[in-house]
Amino acid sequence: MEQAHELVLHLPRYTELPALGLYLEQTTDYLNEHLAPLEDVRLTSAMVSNYVKHHLIERPVKKLYGQEQLADLVFIAVAKNVLPLADLRVAVRIQQNSPFSRAEAYDYFCQELEAAVQVVFAGQPASFPNVRTDQQKMLHHLALAIVYKASVDRFFAATAELQDEEGENGVH
Repeated sequence: MEQAHELVLHLPRYTELPALGLYLEQTTDYLNEHLAPLEDVRLTSAMVSNYVKHHLIERPVKKLYGQEQLADLVFIAVAKNVLPLADLRVAVRIQQNSPFSRAEAYDYFCQELEAAVQVVFAGQPASFPNVRTDQQKMLHHLALAIVYKASVDRFFAATAELQDEEGENGVH
């Protein structure tokens, strides 16, 4: 199980998201590239279309997904692994209707998630952003839940690989 616990994550901040907009396939490719360290977090074109259909994200403008949709999709992609759909819908609305700007709310979530990765995977002391509101507390706990789930998933994946190797070598 070598290096099974290592994880480095950096999500693009709001101002780093493409401002000109991306077509659906470009959107999924771009986001999946940035979410790849989380391994089990993937977006497909069908998923994105469903999120639009179910009003979790705004419709693309002239088939182009802008910064707001990309930020919402990052949040949805990682949160959907630990939240049921009804709670995900509420969490998305909280992010979208935050007293902070969309950019600030998104960047705050990115900071929380990256800090949780550092704590859980690198064993570094907590360097979380200051938690001020109930919504920020929810995001803090959600980020931890996402990262702890990723850690547990990696453990079981590594354990399964080890068991497969032992089975192939005739070790029981």
